[in-house]
Amino acid sequence: MQSKPTRRDKAAKTTKTRKLFGTDGVRGIANLEPMTSETAMKLGRAAAYLFKRRAGRHQIVIGKDTRLSGYMLESALTSGICSMGVDVYLIGPMPTPGIAFLTRSLRADAGVMLSASHNPYQDNGIKFFSSDGFKLPDEFESRMEELITSNEIEHHRPTADAVGKAYRIDDAEGRYIEFVKRSVPRDMDFQGLKVVVDCAHGAAYKVSPKVLRELGAKVWVIGDKPDGTNINAGCGAVYPARLQGAVREYKADVGIAHDGDADRAIFVDERGQLVDGDHAMAALALDMHSRGELKKNTVVGTVMSNFGLEQALAKSGIKLVRTAVGDRYLLEAMMAGGYNFGGEQSGHLIFLDHNTTGDGLISGLQILSLMKRSGRSLSDLAGCMKPVPQILLNIAVKEKPDLGALPGFQQALRKGEAKLDGRGRVLVRYSGTEPLLRIMVEGDGEALIRSVAEDLAVVVRARLG
Repeated sequence: MQSKPTRRDKAAKTTKTRKLFGTDGVRGIANLEPMTSETAMKLGRAAAYLFKRRAGRHQIVIGKDTRLSGYMLESALTSGICSMGVDVYLIGPMPTPGIAFLTRSLRADAGVMLSASHNPYQDNGIKFFSSDGFKLPDEFESRMEELITSNEIEHHRPTADAVGKAYRIDDAEGRYIEFVKRSVPRDMDFQGLKVVVDCAHGAAYKVSPKVLRELGAKVWVIGDKPDGTNINAGCGAVYPARLQGAVREYKADVGIAHDGDADRAIFVDERGQLVDGDHAMAALALDMHSRGELKKNTVVGTVMSNFGLEQALAKSGIKLVRTAVGDRYLLEAMMAGGYNFGGEQSGHLIFLDHNTTGDGLISGLQILSLMKRSGRSLSDLAGCMKPVPQILLNIAVKEKPDLGALPGFQQALRKGEAKLDGRGRVLVRYSGTEPLLRIMVEGDGEALIRSVAEDLAVVVRARLG
């Protein structure tokens, strides 16, 4: 079955007609359109023009992860922004949530993050934040694209002392570390906890270990030697096997794995078993509820969240609101409903009481705080949720046509749903950031759901592979 369309779903459909912006900024292979220096410069000019809405000097923050192409794109963005008379604050490698925070802290007009998140190093992306640290609405992104394609601002050329300047912010790392630490009560530390953190050779390679050590944990670090090409390579949130082995080897209490831009975290318990975003959300939500900190007794998840999460929350009277996949859709629902906690199975957790976007460092600190406060192991805490059998297949596709018009697909979908006989669900969607079609099936048993998923995959591979 497929979820009912929301306003965001409808907005997402309009992004298909756009050439630059997808569901999470602009993304692609670095040095090929749209991820070229030329386009980055144009995006910088458009952003500077749109955010220049008050008297005096203006500033835009630029951060990046550790990809080799970050140097090239950072220079191009900076040039475009300065050419419109706006100053640039250069942060260097910093988690995406750090850029959201620093945009607010530095009173900048906007923030820009250069990252393709969990994608391999040859990809890169450009995502924008408004002055309040929130990602831009679709309408704003569409207007930026309009400015670029129409050459409407080509004649805007400040000269002399009206041209922008670029400044390096040397204390950005310390600012963000102190901000993240404020998410933990002042009377709490992590003395006695043994932690392995995998930084994915990405944006958190400096700040995450420092935060954990400053709060008293004994820390082992892997994935902290970025060379421009090894980000997410066999490590981090997407490839946690090395972290699992390290937790067992060091007899650690917990492992934390970030992705390339550290807006997410997944966990490994003391036995070396994975604890995904659903299990983490269940444990954290139940704790927040018990302490009266979960607003409206509601958690916001996505259509991909396991039904077991919904069951675990319902036992304590907590409601699960589901959205389309993507942290921006989670955030929209949270803001609209007045909720303060939500997340995705992939490890994007949003604590609106602490930051305006998913923050892998804050997520890690909340799990450690729960372990310390309760005196319980992570495996025990995660046991509050019993997952329903679920399988997810990622099918590489050459194009993304409407699935309703794909020959044989709807018949295969109906056949699969009939096999589940009302005791499971099927969700099929295109990735918003990669050339993939994702097939998720939940049901009573592994053999059944695999059969349903593989039958659908056969049709997709034959038509789109």
